Amino acid sequence: MFGVESYGLTIRPRMAWMGRTRLHKVGADPLKQSGLDMAEEGVLKIRDLHVEIGGEPILKGINLTLRKGEIHALMGRNGSGKSTLANVLMGHPDYDITGGTVTLDGEDLLELAAWERARKGVFLSFQYPQAVPGLKVGNFLRKSVQAVHGDDTLSAREFRAELNAAMEALDMDKKFLGRYVNDGFSGGEKKRFEILQLMLMKPRIAILDETDSGLDIDAMRTVANGINASVDNAACLIITHYQRILEHVQPDHVHVLIGGKIVASGGYELAVKLEEKGYEWLEQEASA
Repeated sequence: MFGVESYGLTIRPRMAWMGRTRLHKVGADPLKQSGLDMAEEGVLKIRDLHVEIGGEPILKGINLTLRKGEIHALMGRNGSGKSTLANVLMGHPDYDITGGTVTLDGEDLLELAAWERARKGVFLSFQYPQAVPGLKVGNFLRKSVQAVHGDDTLSAREFRAELNAAMEALDMDKKFLGRYVNDGFSGGEKKRFEILQLMLMKPRIAILDETDSGLDIDAMRTVANGINASVDNAACLIITHYQRILEHVQPDHVHVLIGGKIVASGGYELAVKLEEKGYEWLEQEASA
């Protein structure tokens, strides 16, 4: 369940887990084990990540490297583990990490609470954003940006200028700022609001969980424009079932997750092939 939690950091609508700490079962000193290049910047590295919940394995050895300026698409059927990966990267405590490492610029991300990851520049756009009655959008955005960026926060005048520009790019009426967070929002409004947060937060790692769901073609283009405007200085992981958003936010890399494993990686042409042939051919290859 979502909640409004400050944790001394931010009032971004979060699930209740955002303030809790999760233990993970990995070996000692994972940075030394992984042999990471400490000089790289804006790099998220996932190495042999194994995750389970309630004793049931979900992710079974994920390896991914996301670099600043790259767009990665993660595709797969429902239940393949895509949203699990997103939640684990953001720090959901209900998942048990039984092996592997996740680092951001050489720092062990798995040791950080969710709010600490947010301050490090990790951003998760939720698949199902929760309504927060009583919290106005304008106040929420201003406080969230202040909390995440701290001393580097823009002045009030600079923030208003950026906010106005972002809302114009997303075709959002200024009256939106006086509404309560996600309260009575349509599906399209919720998705635009998530991308508005992305544009203002300016994260280093942007994880977008099915941002395209529930959007008509016009809203899809608008949301895609917002994503494209935000990812030059970030590594972006787009989680989706379908190719259609990738026509507007063309990825550098496409990965297919089946049964908790990445079974294929390629360029945009892989997404096109999946649109034409579905997932069955990869499932057959994975089980062979």
